[in-house]
Amino acid sequence: MAINKIITKPPKSHSGLKNCLAYVLRFDKTEQTLTAITGTYHHKELNANFAYQSFLQEKRIWHKDKGRMCSHSIISWHKDEKITQEEAFAFGQEFAEKWFAGFQTVIAVHQDRDHIHCHLVTNSVSYEDGRKYHTSKKDLERMKLMTNEMCKERNLTVAEKGKHFDGTPMETGEVTTWNQDKYQMFKNDAKKSYLWDCAMAVVNAMKQCISRDQFIERMKLSGWNVHWKDSRNHITFENKDGKKVRDSNLFKTFHLDVRKEGLEREFIRQRENTELSEQELEQYYRELEDIDAGNVTKAQRELVFESGAIRSESQSARRTSESSNRSVRYNEAQSTTEHRERQLAEQRRLDAERATREARKRNRRRSGPEL
Repeated sequence: MAINKIITKPPKSHSGLKNCLAYVLRFDKTEQTLTAITGTYHHKELNANFAYQSFLQEKRIWHKDKGRMCSHSIISWHKDEKITQEEAFAFGQEFAEKWFAGFQTVIAVHQDRDHIHCHLVTNSVSYEDGRKYHTSKKDLERMKLMTNEMCKERNLTVAEKGKHFDGTPMETGEVTTWNQDKYQMFKNDAKKSYLWDCAMAVVNAMKQCISRDQFIERMKLSGWNVHWKDSRNHITFENKDGKKVRDSNLFKTFHLDVRKEGLEREFIRQRENTELSEQELEQYYRELEDIDAGNVTKAQRELVFESGAIRSESQSARRTSESSNRSVRYNEAQSTTEHRERQLAEQRRLDAERATREARKRNRRRSGPEL
């Protein structure tokens, strides 16, 4: 399974470019037989200084020596993938020649981790026509598709969303980030991170809400403003410190489907549960009316009230997220029910006392007059 990821903060200075190339071509991380540079520059021995000077030469030829210096991507394989370093190097070369055609690219396979990975550092200026290299979201998707196709051609595992290397599904809330900054954040203290805080707030809110407006209000109570606009594809959450989290970020990191479609499905499910609860409650009230009308026996009456009390407790727990109008209606009905139950309990007590007195009278008649 090959994961092709882009370093989101490429160097924007000469020293940054030099340091990047020096890191990728470090002797303790690579073997010289597993490093190369594409393009028109020929070399006997590839090192960081040669790569840096060749990159710089192209920039100066085309008078584009400012801004972003390079693009840095990493193709990594799962530690259980059956692939050798030589095969990984050939994979990286083929990908660079296809995807970065016309741009110098340094290729280096690193061997200092438990999983094989290949670094690709590409000059931001083309040696063919001087155009600058740019990557859009669609390009990133096409890059992933090309990586998967190359894996299929080599009978390697293909990455699937929501699944582990062995094909087992990921659990909801499982952290699966490939971003180094996120990894360090969770490694240090996940519970103190704003990303973790946002995920927990969303999980708690989506399980208690039946509408978009209610969800937004619930998130606001948790300290997060929700920017949910029909004109935008994504939902953005923002806390009081100005930290922003996109729904797609939560989906990728925690495997939480909190995108618009996922939340709408959850709201529908919650509404269906609420409607079912109301139907059960209405049935209970109809049974109470039958009791008042004298249409049931005493045994049935006791059974109805016993089941009704259980339902009442269950409904009260599940309806905490309903609107204020529904809550008022429920509380009024609940109060009426409790009043009726108290009346019935008082009637039972009086009936029991009357039955006791009659039993005593019968016993006195049987035993004769007291002396």
